[in-house]
Amino acid sequence: MGKSINAKELIAKRYGKEGSKEREEFRDNAFSFYFGEIIKNRRKELHLSQENLAEKVGKKRPYISRIENGEDIRLSNFALLANALGLSIQLTAE
Repeated sequence: MGKSINAKELIAKRYGKEGSKEREEFRDNAFSFYFGEIIKNRRKELHLSQENLAEKVGKKRPYISRIENGEDIRLSNFALLANALGLSIQLTAE
């Protein structure tokens, strides 16, 4: 059998320790990718094109493409897109 891989150790090795600049950049990029995937998957579930969604929220199609490709998204725009796609956002305290 192969050696077990610990995800936290792998991420630390590849992107630095928690709190480091590299690790925070990785975290930010991961969240942007994750949010983009949520938007893209829901848009496809609703059989909307990027153009259709852009029209619904008053943006241009390239903006939707950039969001779906993991570019940083402002919370206000994420809320706008979520609302247009019938999604809700829940914030909880840790």
